[in-house]
Amino acid sequence: MESILINHELGKGEKYEALIPQIQALVEGETDVIANISNIIAAIRETFSFFWVGIYFVKAKGSEEELVLGPFQGPVACTRIRKGKGVCGSSWEQKKTIVVPDVELFPGHIACSSLSKSEIVVPVIVKDNVVAVLDVDSEFVAHFDETDKLYLEKIVKLIAAYL
Repeated sequence: MESILINHELGKGEKYEALIPQIQALVEGETDVIANISNIIAAIRETFSFFWVGIYFVKAKGSEEELVLGPFQGPVACTRIRKGKGVCGSSWEQKKTIVVPDVELFPGHIACSSLSKSEIVVPVIVKDNVVAVLDVDSEFVAHFDETDKLYLEKIVKLIAAYL
């Protein structure tokens, strides 16, 4: 499978329902983590036309850890984020999905692009440890809701299976 086929007249939940099996087919049989994550991110962005979709990996930096930019689709992004900083670092620290309707109102928001207006970050958890976070940004305020949270958490479980 080399393309994603989604009827764009479907509602948001229906699009996610159509997307997830296509993602599974897309990565089936491929063992390369970066290839699979790259295709998952591209599929999400292609389906929903989000402003930015990407992943940050938890990596060691001396005796500390930080989030380091991985595969993404969209404008250039922040490369490194410390634990507890911004939406990504907060999601990592709290081990939970964070939906931010208006990034301007999020204390400590890291503005990689002034065009980003709302954001959802979903932690990728393996053996009770956050190993990465999926970050999705929109150029519209209040773009993300419980539907996005539900389905992006399902997609993150697919990513976790490869890490």
